Amino acid sequence: METEIEGATIAIVMITHNRVHDILRSLDELIRLPERPAIVVVDNGSHDGTAAVLAERFPQIRVLRSEANLGAAARTLGVRHIDAPYIAFCDDDTWWEPGNLHAAADLFDAQPRLAVITARVLVGPGNEEDPICRVLSCSPLPREPGMPGPPLLGFLAGASIVRRSAFLEAGGFEPRFFIGGEEELLAADLAARGWWLCYVPELVVHHHPSPARDGSKRRNTLARNALWFAWLRRPLRVALRKTIRPAWERPWSRDTWRTLFEALGGLPWALRRRRVLPPEVECGLRLLEGHS
Repeated sequence: METEIEGATIAIVMITHNRVHDILRSLDELIRLPERPAIVVVDNGSHDGTAAVLAERFPQIRVLRSEANLGAAARTLGVRHIDAPYIAFCDDDTWWEPGNLHAAADLFDAQPRLAVITARVLVGPGNEEDPICRVLSCSPLPREPGMPGPPLLGFLAGASIVRRSAFLEAGGFEPRFFIGGEEELLAADLAARGWWLCYVPELVVHHHPSPARDGSKRRNTLARNALWFAWLRRPLRVALRKTIRPAWERPWSRDTWRTLFEALGGLPWALRRRRVLPPEVECGLRLLEGHS
């Protein structure tokens, strides 16, 4: 696909679905950034008039309209429409601290192996640090010389910046994963190619969580995607353990059965796409699992 926005060093890709009021607030913040980044919004099949409202209020922003909700794969669509070497992701309820995009670009320029930077997340008007930041800062993975922060084998898509070439080389986000743990597969595939993923707490993303959330559906998607990831990339004994363990640890509710059936429905696809991770990446995943 031809790129349509050219010339920027760093750009922003945002995805949205039926959250027109949230995205207006976030874009008001983003268009005031001193870096003046190119911004692409992928409207994931909204039916609340999002695309029309954005076109009227923010004519400087490129809006891509998808008829269907592509989930996280919409970010890949947005990335393919920009030729900037670095892409900052945003959800429709997040925005970047002024000056941070320029600082991130400098880090990427200085470290050619760096593929993903995840920022510190401050939540709500009180700017409270998201608890996940503590987990990221305490990563037990060995830190190589030159890394700008603790190494990771996962990232927060809505609070991360990626090197475009590395992101596309690894295939972007898997469409089947939709939204919920979609970063795990991409992170592992990047690491398998020798790329660095790092947490850099000096960079900040503001998150004002939208009230339009379906927590139950997201938990089911997370569980399903965790099983798919195990079948796609983990050694057989690990994949079997990941499949069997939920049967003992989770109550057998309707949601449990639905998650299992959805995961099993994707098993033939996962086995066809199966590619076990290199030993050093698998060792890192086990280190993280033992640390949690």
